[in-house]
Formats: sequence, C-alpha cells, structure tokens
Amino acid sequence: MNVESNSFIPLAGIAIGNADLQAAVRKGTGNAHTRRLAAMYQSGTAHGDAMRALAAEAKRRALRKLPELLELAEKRLTENGVIVLWAEDGDEARRHVSEIVKRHAVSKVTKAKSMLSEEIALNPHLESEGVTVVETDLGEYIIKINHEHPSHIIARDPQVQSQYPRPVRRKTRDAPTDDAGGEMVAFARKKLRPGTCRPDMGISGGNFIIAETGTLALVTNEGNGRLCTSMPRVHVALVGIEKVIETVEDYAALTQVLPRSGTGQLMPVYTSMIHGPRKSDDSDGPEHVYVILVDNGRSKIYATKYAEVLSCIRCGACQNACPVYRSTGGHAYGWVYGGPIGAVLTPLLVGLDNAVPRLTHRACAAPATGLPCGHRPAAHAARSAP
Repeated sequence: MNVESNSFIPLAGIAIGNADLQAAVRKGTGNAHTRRLAAMYQSGTAHGDAMRALAAEAKRRALRKLPELLELAEKRLTENGVIVLWAEDGDEARRHVSEIVKRHAVSKVTKAKSMLSEEIALNPHLESEGVTVVETDLGEYIIKINHEHPSHIIARDPQVQSQYPRPVRRKTRDAPTDDAGGEMVAFARKKLRPGTCRPDMGISGGNFIIAETGTLALVTNEGNGRLCTSMPRVHVALVGIEKVIETVEDYAALTQVLPRSGTGQLMPVYTSMIHGPRKSDDSDGPEHVYVILVDNGRSKIYATKYAEVLSCIRCGACQNACPVYRSTGGHAYGWVYGGPIGAVLTPLLVGLDNAVPRLTHRACAAPATGLPCGHRPAAHAARSAP
C-alpha cells in the first residue's frame, strides 16, 4: 500500500465532505465505543480496570522478554510440526510466501483479514505472479472490488456501508438493493463459500503466539477465518514479532480484553488454537502450516523509547473513541493504520518524513482548502462513481 500519510489534511477534507461516509463512520464507531464500555465494565469499574491491567502487564512482560520468547516460540512451533520463517522486512516476507506458493503449486489463495498483509502489500504481489487471491471477509471482499484498503483494524469496515452497493453491483451485476445487511450476506454465501472449500492455500494473521506451547491463537467472528486455516492443504500465518506472549494464562487474560475492547463482546464467536498441521489420526486440517514472523521495522521501535507501542493488541478501541477518526474515517490517514494508533505507529514504521501532514496534495500540489484542482485519489474516485 502506498504511503500517503503526508496528505492527511486534503484527504480529511474529502472525507468530511462525504455525507454518506460521515454517517456510516460515526454510526459504526459510536456503536462500537458504547458496546465496549458496557462489556468492559459489565461487572463494575474495578473489575474492568483489573482485567485491563492484567492484560496490559501480560503484553508488557512479553515485550521485556521478547528476544527469549521469540526463540522459545520458534522451538515449540517447530516441535509441533510448524515451519517457522523469519522476515526482516516486507520484501523478505513476500519472497517467503512466493516460495511457498511455488513449492506447493498453489494457484488460488483464500485470505482471512490480515492488516500485516496490507502492510507488506501482499495481495498485489501475489496477483502479479498469477495467483488468484480471494478475500473471504465480507468487508475486505467489497473493499478489494473497490480497489481500496481497510479503514479499520478489526471491525467490519465502517466505510463499507457507504460504499456498497455500487461497486458490488457493478462487479456482479446484481439488482439494486438498499438491504446492505441481508443482501450482502446472501451474496457472500453464494459467491464466497464455494471458493473457501476448494483453495490451495489459506493465509491468515495471528492475534497471539503462545511461546510456552507453540500455539497460534486467532479470535474471529466470521466462519471464513476458520475455513481459511483448516480447509486448505497449506496454511500460512503472517505474524508480527510483537505478537508473541508467554503463557496460556496470559492468553486467557488477553482474549477477554480483546473482544470487549474491539467489538463489545464478552467472547468472540470463534477462538482458534492452532498447534500445527494435521496429524495422522486427524480427520481434517492443513497438511502444512507455516508461520512467518515479520519484523518490518518492529526491532527498530523496540530499541527506542517508543517500544510501548508494540504492546498494542490491535483492538481498534482507540479508533472508535477518537473524534478525529470519527470525522474522517481511516482512509484519510493515508496508510494501513489509522486513528490514534496510526498517528503513532506510521511514522515509526515508515519514517517521520512520510507522516508529517502537508497543506498540499502530493499528487498535484493543489492547496488543501477546497481542492480546486478537483483531484481525487483513485480510491475516492471509485467511491463516488455511479
């Protein structure tokens, strides 16, 4: 994904002028924020704060012991039959995936939502090599049709509501509909389910890696995520090195806080604990499991006073609470991570020079106020097309 973080001011101007987008983002983030407060403090303020403190300490302790925990995780994963690969940057991560594709003669890949795959621009890379990539998350599928990127870390993209049905109807020639819930789900069931049953390879992210057991932990709300990890003969998980935690007990604490913070649920619909490829007496599961541990700038952050940002569990709660994100949505931030976490993480990962806002649009040097040139980035042009 191209870095356009410098263009926050003009891109925010475009977003603020889009009434449909404003309504969708404010509704989505407002509802999520309200649900989070209700779920987190259901048993009282003291109990909610204690849960948060316990989870925070689990992540901070893991960061303090990160080098040794990564070595332990590699050892335990390998013992479980997982092939562990290390990627210093996005280029190396993409090369690893390409080599796996060639090794197993893969022609079709199904993906669960993965922000790390967006960070390393994996989809266009695979498609340039002739591999068919299918995003099985409904929001991600619609975004891909519209040639855009996620605007929220985990939730069903709040901008999808304002963008559907136009791009999907153009792509599928479906009849017009205002039912962005039932019709979209019915479409996904018809279009996506057959593809998830016959893929060569599935790609996922990873919420946590438990070092003591060598377990990849995934929390999801849609069945597509589990299909991507269990139905294909090859499963590849792209995981940032900061996602390693120490113990199963730590995971128990974190998996209570993550759904409460992200979606206002007490528990996610699906909790997957992946220990490796299928065994000889297993009736299903992938034949090969790869975990690619991706650095891509995280080690540099770890060595600075900003290392605390690596304890982020990517729940998206800061986005839902942020008045700026609530006004602009995620695309205005110009890169993978929007909202408060993006404002901190983007300059650390891509450099401060690529994150300082400019008062002109980089593509045409137009003044931000009013955008008199009429320029729109491709993604925004597609959103406004009939």
